[in-house]
Amino acid sequence: MTSLRGDARGEGGAGGGGGGGALLVVGDVVTDIVARHGAPLATGTDTAAAIRTVPGGAGANVACWAASWGCGDVRLLGRVGVDSAAWHEEALTRAGVRSQLVVDSDAPTGTVICLVDGGAGGGAERTFLTDSGAALRLSGADWAPELLDGVGWLHLSGYLFFAGPSRAVAETALAAARARGVPVSVDPASAGFLAGLGVGRFLAATEGVDVLLPSEGEARLLAGAPGLGGLAGLGGSPGLGESAGLRGSPGLGDPAGLADSAAWLSRRYPVVVVKRGAAGAVVARGGEVRAEIPALPAAARDSTGAGDAFTGAFLASRLGGAGLCEASAEGCRAGARAVELVGGRPG
Repeated sequence: MTSLRGDARGEGGAGGGGGGGALLVVGDVVTDIVARHGAPLATGTDTAAAIRTVPGGAGANVACWAASWGCGDVRLLGRVGVDSAAWHEEALTRAGVRSQLVVDSDAPTGTVICLVDGGAGGGAERTFLTDSGAALRLSGADWAPELLDGVGWLHLSGYLFFAGPSRAVAETALAAARARGVPVSVDPASAGFLAGLGVGRFLAATEGVDVLLPSEGEARLLAGAPGLGGLAGLGGSPGLGESAGLRGSPGLGDPAGLADSAAWLSRRYPVVVVKRGAAGAVVARGGEVRAEIPALPAAARDSTGAGDAFTGAFLASRLGGAGLCEASAEGCRAGARAVELVGGRPG
């Protein structure tokens, strides 16, 4: 294993790369209300904060970052409410994304309140209060086979899998892409929602995905690694990494089974790239960790959308012909840029 370049066997093959064509993202489009507070939240009274309303949504953010990272044809399928459809469409067009937004007349656009701890030692960490609104009402009726025409890669936002209608369209899109030989990636999106859905249901729904892009916590949860406490039993199998006889990475130290988790997941998905924020990323393929990618230094202001930035840059780089390690390094570079901005989109 290496710190950057990785095993040559992990540079192409599974997970696509260099095939060209458009990137199609199917996912959520929401309105983010970002509140950056410099002091701890004061219960029952006021806490001063800098508040901004910006376009967001994991799927939309990924699309925008991919476009900003040089992907020349980025498309997005999502669902929004009448209340802000024009605003979101304009923002996506300005970012270089060709959007197909289904306008919902019965539900408003999803809204997320992002509480960002901007105080000393807070690390710009964010906590979300989420009202999915129209985003998870995307359904099979909104999908059409021709959406894949000219597409070289399909990316599915993990939020789609947390509601019945949107999970159905995600599974339909996945099956259609596989039939055409189009690589598919998924970002699990939320450890909290993932635990609520159940690990087993998520693993079943994403069977056939080529590239999984989880956060560190999502990877541990999905693999049922030791150290998860009560979450390990939610549809997963506790200790799968250990029972499979996999070894942790000496570089990671692996105090909570991260290397085992990444390696085990890469037996189920051909490529797994675990996003670790300020700790960089881990690339696993074929049942073993192949590389650790270092993070870049950044003056963090808001970590909202940093994982989406990683994913967007990674996908743009893979479509442009980059190997897994090079694309992961680009993901880390985008993530470092993202945390220096307020909101989840490129500046």
